[in-house]
Amino acid sequence: MLKNIYDTLLGNTTISITSFLLPVLSSILLGLLFALVYKRRYRASKSFVGTLAILPTIVCVVIMAVNGNIGAGVAVAGAFSLVRFRSAPGTASEIGALFIAMTMGLLTGMGFIIYAALFVLIVGLVMVVYSMIGLGEEKSDLRRNLRITIPENLDYAGLFDETFAKFTTSHRLLSSKTAGMGSVFKLSYEISLKPDSSEKALMDEIRCKNGNLDISLSTIMSKEATEL
Repeated sequence: MLKNIYDTLLGNTTISITSFLLPVLSSILLGLLFALVYKRRYRASKSFVGTLAILPTIVCVVIMAVNGNIGAGVAVAGAFSLVRFRSAPGTASEIGALFIAMTMGLLTGMGFIIYAALFVLIVGLVMVVYSMIGLGEEKSDLRRNLRITIPENLDYAGLFDETFAKFTTSHRLLSSKTAGMGSVFKLSYEISLKPDSSEKALMDEIRCKNGNLDISLSTIMSKEATEL
């Protein structure tokens, strides 16, 4: 009787308690380690870091539960896909981190704990090295968000091209809209200043062309840097 209850609670599986706990505990530790490394490299929300820490364990348990059943594996993959597409899209680094965490859970769930540890070690070292050399980082200290107000009788197409060529390395118009009952246009540009450019000189020259109306110049922060 007790044996039947015991088998029922364990799902009549051949996996022992030790065989179950070892991959799960390993995935917990490796997930926590990767979450800490990711938090050091990127500014992420508390909920996302917590998700990275626990996701390998979830995937690990799912892989052990499937236990080679292809049909169950396809069903689980479909369920994860539904959850993914019902979620808000994240940044490229967040999506990559989720794939890394799922790979860790896959390795531990299949019993490749040593390979999972090596994988976390390699990925962590690569992230630290990329952070030290500044791979993919833009010179955000030279990028600005420029907002200009001009009278409605001015044609803004090409109006500031000469000024931008003098003070910036690149520029692009992000948006334009009317305001003040159509009496003015509000333009929004993304610009990259030249290293030796003066912001005041840039704004003074624009003032001469927009009738001394409002001008706003602000630093652009990347999405990954501003998400907390």
